[in-house]
Amino acid sequence: MNNNKGFDKKEITEFKKKISVGNGLYLLNSEEENTDDFVNFFFLGKYEGKDVIYDAALYTLKLHHQSEMYEIAEHEAAKKFPHFKKITYEEDEFGDIKTLDDLEEEIGLFMSEKMMEMEEEETVKVQEFCELDPNLSYGIGLDAALNYDHIDDTLIRRFIKEFNDDSLELDTTLYSFQMEEDFED
Repeated sequence: MNNNKGFDKKEITEFKKKISVGNGLYLLNSEEENTDDFVNFFFLGKYEGKDVIYDAALYTLKLHHQSEMYEIAEHEAAKKFPHFKKITYEEDEFGDIKTLDDLEEEIGLFMSEKMMEMEEEETVKVQEFCELDPNLSYGIGLDAALNYDHIDDTLIRRFIKEFNDDSLELDTTLYSFQMEEDFED
């Protein structure tokens, strides 16, 4: 931890200045694409009695559920397709997504079918969690999934307060979610 800048007193003082100019409690990670389902931010707290900057990723339980299903579907695809490679979506010079090759298309369809099966059978169940990663080079990592429809300023503030007060209570109920389909009118 001696080399970890997230524990450095000067770094913490600078961080306090930055958040006092902003919302006073946390700083969004501008390098991440924050959405209603996922927010990456930094905040001050304690770790083993020492002041530290936390690098937090907070997401909805529904997004966590979808990620788990995707990971399982990807694993199943890797078992079925000997030349499996992760599907990467690339844009052409006009910003349109390039067409997938035949194998990528087949893998994508297979994974979609697996995910629909898991969803239908409610195979994958998730619960709220909060995990720490003390092995970062900057601060302490924190991943948390909460059962809310979206992540907003109010939820982030409450999460930080409860985390720092050690009063965060996680719901241990197991949940399964249905993916929403976007239909065009």
